[in-house]
Amino acid sequence: MDQQIFFDALGDPIRRRILTMLLDTNECCVCEMHGALDSSQPKVSRHLAVLREAGLVLARREGVWMHYRIHPDLPAWAYRVLLHMKDGMPLLPTPARDCSTTT
Repeated sequence: MDQQIFFDALGDPIRRRILTMLLDTNECCVCEMHGALDSSQPKVSRHLAVLREAGLVLARREGVWMHYRIHPDLPAWAYRVLLHMKDGMPLLPTPARDCSTTT
């Protein structure tokens, strides 16, 4: 993993909050994230695309929804950075777990 790309991906507060949320929940749907982050679904999806391109997250499709998780092959140093980042951040609201009611 390219360190410059990794740290560039961490440069945005929304992306840091997304990563923190994924560390807490193991996997999360875009529909769950945008409500907890108080951001629009397209905005959250754009940030997730940056994280996916940087190799920090993996996505899987379930019906119309995309679910994201921290990439399991993330190097140990990168995972430790994410854990330290999470330790320094305030607690985030727990995402709602019901995609069926979200548009």
